[in-house]
Amino acid sequence: RFIAKPCAINLGIQDSGPHRAQPNAILEKVFTSITKSPDGKRLEGLSKQLDWDVRKIQRWFRHRRNQDKPTTLTKFCESMWRFTFYLSIFFYGIRFLWTAPWFWDTRQCWYNYPFQPLTSRLYYYYILELAFYWSLMFSQFTDIKRKDFLIMFVHHLATIGLITFSYMNNMVRVGTLVLCLHDASDFLLEAAKLANYAKYQRLCDAFFMLFGVVFIVTRLGIYPFWILNTTLFESWELIGPYPSWWLFNGLLITLQILHIIWSYLIIRTAYKALVRGKVSKDDRSDVESSSEEEDATSNSTKGVFSTSSNGSNRINGHVASGQWTEE
Repeated sequence: RFIAKPCAINLGIQDSGPHRAQPNAILEKVFTSITKSPDGKRLEGLSKQLDWDVRKIQRWFRHRRNQDKPTTLTKFCESMWRFTFYLSIFFYGIRFLWTAPWFWDTRQCWYNYPFQPLTSRLYYYYILELAFYWSLMFSQFTDIKRKDFLIMFVHHLATIGLITFSYMNNMVRVGTLVLCLHDASDFLLEAAKLANYAKYQRLCDAFFMLFGVVFIVTRLGIYPFWILNTTLFESWELIGPYPSWWLFNGLLITLQILHIIWSYLIIRTAYKALVRGKVSKDDRSDVESSSEEEDATSNSTKGVFSTSSNGSNRINGHVASGQWTEE
C-alpha cells in the first residue's frame, strides 16, 4: 500500500481493471445463477432471445468473467511483497549459515544429535520462515484467487508440517540448509513477474532464464547430492535409523520428485520460448483474454512471459499447474 503501489505507479502500471461488460439483465442472471461459461446450445438460445450474434455473447461472458479479476497493479503489489520477503530471508539465511559449521560439513548436522543447542539466530530463522508460510496459507483466502488454490493450500500445509516436524525433532541444522536452498530461486521468479507486469520484456526473460538455471542447479544438483546425501547416508552412519527418520526422509524424497516434475515444466516452457519465440497460454493464467483479437495479440508477443493487453501473467504463483505448479 505504501511502498509497492507507488513503485507500480511510477513504472506506469495503472489501477484499472479489464474492460467491463455492458449491463444486460438477462445475461447477468445467467452468469450469476446458471453458468459463467455457457455451452453452444445455451449460447444459441440466448442469441435468439436477445437477437445478438453468438460471438458477441461469448465476448460479453468473457468480459464479465474478467471484470472480477484483480488488476495488474494488485498482482504487482502481491509479487513485490513476496519478492521482498524471499530476497531478505535468503540473504539472512546465507549470512547466518556462512558461519555455521554444518554449512561446510554436513556431518555436523548429526554430531551429538539430538542434544544440539538452539541458538537465537537459528530460532528466528525458523520462526520467520514458519510465520511466512502460515501467512501464505491464510492469505490465500483473501489474495488473488487462482485455479491451483487447492494444490497451493496442500503445499503450504505440507511445508508448515515439514518445518514444524523438523523443529520438534531438533533437525533444525539440516532444516536450515533445506530452507536456504529453496529460497535461492524463489525471489528470481517474483522478480521476473514484476518485470512482466511492468512490461520490461527483456528483463523479464533474463530473470526467468536465471530462475530456471538456479532452480535446476539447486533442486536437481545440490539438493540430492548435498541434502539427501546427509539425511539418508550420513545420518544413518552417525546416528542410525529411528521412526521419525523414515518419515522425515520420505517427505524429503517426495519433495525431490516434485523438483523433477517442476524442472521438466520449466525446461519445456523455456524450450518452447526458444524454438517458437513464444510461450503457449498458461492454463493457470488468472485473467482471460477479453477478446479473440487480444488472444491473437498475446500469442504473437515474443518472450518467455508473453503479456497480453490485459496484463495477464503466464506464471502466477510460487509454481504453476499445467505450466507451473508452486513448489
